[in-house]
Amino acid sequence: MTEQFARKMEEGVKPLGIRLSEKQLEQFYDYFQFLVEKNKVMNLTAITEEDAVITKHFCDSLSLVKGFSEIEKTVSLIDVGTGAGFPGIPLKITFPHLKVTLLDSLNKRVRFLEEVCERLDLENVTCVHARAEDGGRNKDLREKFDLCVSRAVANLSSLSEYCMPFVKVGGYFVPYKSGDIEEELAQAKKAVAILGGEIENVTGFELPGGEGSRSLIKIKKMKPISAKYPRKAGLPGKEPLGTK
Repeated sequence: MTEQFARKMEEGVKPLGIRLSEKQLEQFYDYFQFLVEKNKVMNLTAITEEDAVITKHFCDSLSLVKGFSEIEKTVSLIDVGTGAGFPGIPLKITFPHLKVTLLDSLNKRVRFLEEVCERLDLENVTCVHARAEDGGRNKDLREKFDLCVSRAVANLSSLSEYCMPFVKVGGYFVPYKSGDIEEELAQAKKAVAILGGEIENVTGFELPGGEGSRSLIKIKKMKPISAKYPRKAGLPGKEPLGTK
């Protein structure tokens, strides 16, 4: 690990109230190197420059703490549509007590995630190859998690149908959203209610370096979800709940 990398990581997480150990900094550096290396042969991310990975992937993933203070008391977490492991792996490195499930629809990405976890010696991480609609109907995953997170690019109504089925009653779904979300939020309130959820609060902030705005939407699961949801693959995206 370079001194420059360690310094930039420490500076990046300081505003979040996070302090990383030497081992955690090494894990982040190994993750960065492996991501860049693998990205040469498979499409994992358009962001590969060191500063940008630290800011836009690692620190952005950890910004969850701005809108979800219960992370230290959380046991089980699922990251839906995790891609190259964001935000799930940075959260696991930083909060090693978490039992993490990483779910993605592309098998080669899931194999990459398994390699990352082995390389970084991360325990209690399960990598699942499945579409969210199918995973949400799997009895081993349905309503089993304290927290579901997602940085997936989908409107909040659709994303809620993908993610709320994984959350146990009393647990939370916290999506990471970019840009102006007022209209999207208004449109999604009905869908969230249909899915047994209630929006507790929205935390908005600016990303470092003028990289735009970010919002964390804290949604609590108030009651069990109807057996009708999630609908079959493709429908949540094509016909978002509450729009008719």
